[in-house]
Amino acid sequence: MANSLRAKTSFTAGELAPEMLGRGDTRAFDNGARTLRNVFLQPTGGVTRRPGLRHVAMLPGAARLVAFEFNTEQTYLLVFLDQRMQVFIADAMMAEFAGPWTASMLPQLSWTQSADTLLLLHPDMPMQRITRTSHTDWRVENFAFLREPLHRFAAADVSITPSGTTGTVTVTAGAAVFEAGHLNRPMQIRGKPAVIRAVTSSTTATVELLDTLPSVDATTDWEEAAFGIHGWPVTACFHQDRLVIGGSRDLPNRLWMSCSGDLANFDLGTGLDNEGIEFGLLSDQVNAIRAVFSGRHLQVFTSGAEWMVTGDPLTPSSIQILRQTRVGSPITRTISPVDVDGSTIFVGRSGQSVYEFAYTTVEDAYQAGDLAVTARHLINDPVATAYDEARRLLHAVMADGSLATLTLYRAEEITAWTRQETDGLFRCVAEVEGIVWVTVERGGTLRLERLDPTLCTDAALTGTGAAKLTWAGLDHLAGRNVAVVADGAPVGTYPVTGGAVTLDEAASAVEAGLPFAHVLEPMPAEAAGAPGVTGGPRRLVSATFRLLETKALTVDVGRGLLPVPLRRLDTPLLDAAPPSFTGDVTLRALGWRRDALLPLWRISSDVPLPFTLLSVTTDTRITD
Repeated sequence: MANSLRAKTSFTAGELAPEMLGRGDTRAFDNGARTLRNVFLQPTGGVTRRPGLRHVAMLPGAARLVAFEFNTEQTYLLVFLDQRMQVFIADAMMAEFAGPWTASMLPQLSWTQSADTLLLLHPDMPMQRITRTSHTDWRVENFAFLREPLHRFAAADVSITPSGTTGTVTVTAGAAVFEAGHLNRPMQIRGKPAVIRAVTSSTTATVELLDTLPSVDATTDWEEAAFGIHGWPVTACFHQDRLVIGGSRDLPNRLWMSCSGDLANFDLGTGLDNEGIEFGLLSDQVNAIRAVFSGRHLQVFTSGAEWMVTGDPLTPSSIQILRQTRVGSPITRTISPVDVDGSTIFVGRSGQSVYEFAYTTVEDAYQAGDLAVTARHLINDPVATAYDEARRLLHAVMADGSLATLTLYRAEEITAWTRQETDGLFRCVAEVEGIVWVTVERGGTLRLERLDPTLCTDAALTGTGAAKLTWAGLDHLAGRNVAVVADGAPVGTYPVTGGAVTLDEAASAVEAGLPFAHVLEPMPAEAAGAPGVTGGPRRLVSATFRLLETKALTVDVGRGLLPVPLRRLDTPLLDAAPPSFTGDVTLRALGWRRDALLPLWRISSDVPLPFTLLSVTTDTRITD
């Protein structure tokens, strides 16, 4: 019989996948857990019950959330819905405006911001320019190109013949090339700009020449607008004082860069250093551009690989593009990469991985490291991501409605995932100045909510005032049973009737919302201790839990889940708000366990009170 006294002082490997159950030889096994639900990892090793979600607004349908930073003092949350946009400051909707996007376009929307202008893109919609002049005065309009990118879509041998060299002329094509969508779109003939003013047939059009042609001879030297009937830009960013556009519907692997300092001008000119740049990504695989990102270099994420565009500065003669890795990005929706400590985090095309795209000076190249290799079970087709820089948490909403949270500290080698769950389904996430916003589907309706560190329940609202029994304003939870915290103490669950709850005793401060449970389970004990002893029954003799500022603890050490009293001797009343407890709680365990995979202890509680666990020390006995 062997005894093992072991202190688990860190959970910095996060929740581990079932495939890790046999890897007791790894550091991740020692610092990980089998289950970490509804908790956030602390960089020092402990875990804390996640904040609750404050209800902000009911939404009419599917939505994408976008942060808009007008200046260092004023930020907004933009909520894109079917053919409209809502603007929020804190918990108040300030404005609502119409837009040309539809609900079906939302998954493929992408955006970028420069100063006070947000550009919104979709391959089936003209690029939109969104600006504001006040909290309630916003403008949504088509982006105005000074000189649009051009491209030759027709076969190389198709010529056009102009009827004149100046003014408004008729051009006749040698094949069917004109469509109604060409109306008022630019083109170029023999290097001279022109605008199509009327489409007579598939082979003839009326064109306004903006410069004089050298002759009226037929020519194959002509181009049409790259965007329009052939689709619109997929993604964009700002890099080295240029607007970079990545891909379109019919030109998925092409990059365009505006003239330096002239973001609306994509004129290629004669190749001078400050003129526009255009090129395609050509390789042995499909490279539909899914995102462009301005980092140490211009980074291009495609459906099949990741690329680095170099040039200091970027000019038509100095630019170089090199393929770095072959991971690929999702093609069914747009998920913007995010910067974390100089590396770029992006979702892999497989839907089962999140990668860190980091530059290494030794290799003089980028490498893609899989951040979810030990927590693959938590990554299930991500649909949206957001990075909370203040808390160093990357949140990823999954297609199944869960929310996976990554705690990432590169210098400390901390890469830890946990899973957040709620009474409903997470659908989208965004971060605005340290506030994490989510859309949650509850009971068939979509709601806008935000993480609030002062709350311990979801879809919650709070109220203060004179002591009373009935608290209203809960229409969004009609017919539900809600957990209530009254004057700082949990008082049980109450039904919401007529948008209100009626308490048993009057209270002057109330939080009411949907309960959620945090769950912690350790990895199996066998691989972590008792060398030389395998397969025999094991018994947890005792467990000591070190807590920080905790008000409720419920633990199973062999007797089932039981609440542990944490009250101090100076607690005045049994029904008063429980005080915070910091210190050790030692519990004697009961029973032998023959299943080596069963956890020796388990913490789980939906009591809406703060909880932080710093470490666990276990005394275990194992027989041969």
